[in-house]
Amino acid sequence: MAMVLHVLSHLAFLSAAALLAGTVPAGLLGDVKETVLVLGFLGMWRYSWAAINFTRAVIFRRFTYPRRKARAQARYDQKTVDAHAFFLVTSYMIESSVTVPVYRSIFTAAANASNGATIVASVVDGADARLIQQIYATMPMNMASVNLVVDRIPGTGKRDALAKSLSLIARQCPTKNDIVLFVDGDSCVPEDIVAQSAPFFTNPKIGALTTDEEVEIPTPGLFRDWFELRFDQRQVMMCSMGLSNRVLTLTGRMSVFRADLATDPDFISAVQTDYIDHWRLGRVNFLTGDDKSTWFWLMKNGYQMAYLPDVASSSMETQPKPSFFASATVLMVRWFGNMLRTNGRALELPASHIGYFTWWSIFDQRISMWTTLAGPICMIIAAIFYDPMVVPVYISWVMVTRYVFCTGICLFRGRSFPIVYPFLLYFGQLFGALVKSYVVFRLDRQKWTRQTTATGGQARQTLGKRISSAGSAYLHLLTIGWLTVGVLYLTGVV
Repeated sequence: MAMVLHVLSHLAFLSAAALLAGTVPAGLLGDVKETVLVLGFLGMWRYSWAAINFTRAVIFRRFTYPRRKARAQARYDQKTVDAHAFFLVTSYMIESSVTVPVYRSIFTAAANASNGATIVASVVDGADARLIQQIYATMPMNMASVNLVVDRIPGTGKRDALAKSLSLIARQCPTKNDIVLFVDGDSCVPEDIVAQSAPFFTNPKIGALTTDEEVEIPTPGLFRDWFELRFDQRQVMMCSMGLSNRVLTLTGRMSVFRADLATDPDFISAVQTDYIDHWRLGRVNFLTGDDKSTWFWLMKNGYQMAYLPDVASSSMETQPKPSFFASATVLMVRWFGNMLRTNGRALELPASHIGYFTWWSIFDQRISMWTTLAGPICMIIAAIFYDPMVVPVYISWVMVTRYVFCTGICLFRGRSFPIVYPFLLYFGQLFGALVKSYVVFRLDRQKWTRQTTATGGQARQTLGKRISSAGSAYLHLLTIGWLTVGVLYLTGVV
């Protein structure tokens, strides 16, 4: 029955798109040819970029990655000493129902490490420390090769926690043959993560790697579907970047680093006190985005960052707000803020240093918000100044193209998708572009999802902050205005 409903929902979706397209009167497209040309150019720009990344992802997943993995394993098998694994786990305000399975997975992975493991658990609450020690003591396996260090710290933020724990690891003098795994306190790791990741560091150019991600959200609904779609999109994009051995982020949920790099004093300093100097906002100290700081440090210093598409961590996500829209907004502001605060300075690195495709991908992150917004603006202008029937044909076009995108993304995963995916994909693209355009002028505003710590908020603002906020709003509106004027010109209205 469920399969029948699934098929019927897809047929109804495609039928609705065809009916909308059928309402277009003959000759309409000729009357709005300027609009068609603008939308066609924007479509070719975005769709060709998507096709390039999808093609690269297939090449990497089917051909390049298996060969790289085999060569890395062959080099690792020739070594006389295996890697010692250091797990750095940060936990803050996480329910015990999440902490228990997460730490069990970490202890299991550590016990499976062939040359032993050290776990540094960075916690704020004493109850968390006791629970972690209890889980360790009751593990149903021999834990003699696993050393547990519970590092209880004041709640001054994740960056301080990472820096202090990395300093503890540095005292054990890890070598370039060892690895450090950064794990969030809500993410389960694969039990063979050490065996899967350590061989790749036999390539001296590799400074870190990250893996595929899965999500566990117990309550069905839009939030879970949206997260699963995001991870499906992430797999395609990461595989595309993996072909160049330079991913665009080292996810904080779980990433693996060469130990001598992760304990470098300059690396630790970059994690703890990262910042940018903005021409209008002044010095912006980073609160969130530690994964972007580690990524930029490695990129700046010439290291490659690999992707493992056949290894996956599993994050246990909770909806931060009562509604889907509010939850998506909070998460997008944090994610896109981290991205935009870092990719501006990444573009200042020479393309020859970081790779031309990598440089262009970072550049595309900066301009995609404007090309995405230009499409709906073009449609609205055409509907107002030419013919309102432009609206149904545009909606039909969006429905069909997003359906095709979702088909490609999920075929890459080897599974089908619920019919809500095309709507969520367009929501992520359009609303995501709006959020990016908001954040790019307000890079000083940061907030953790769980913590109350924030920067650049509205409460008790000084006069200077109020002037800065007004300037951000002015520049945001001015840019949207000029984008609209540009579309008006290109469509022939002006």
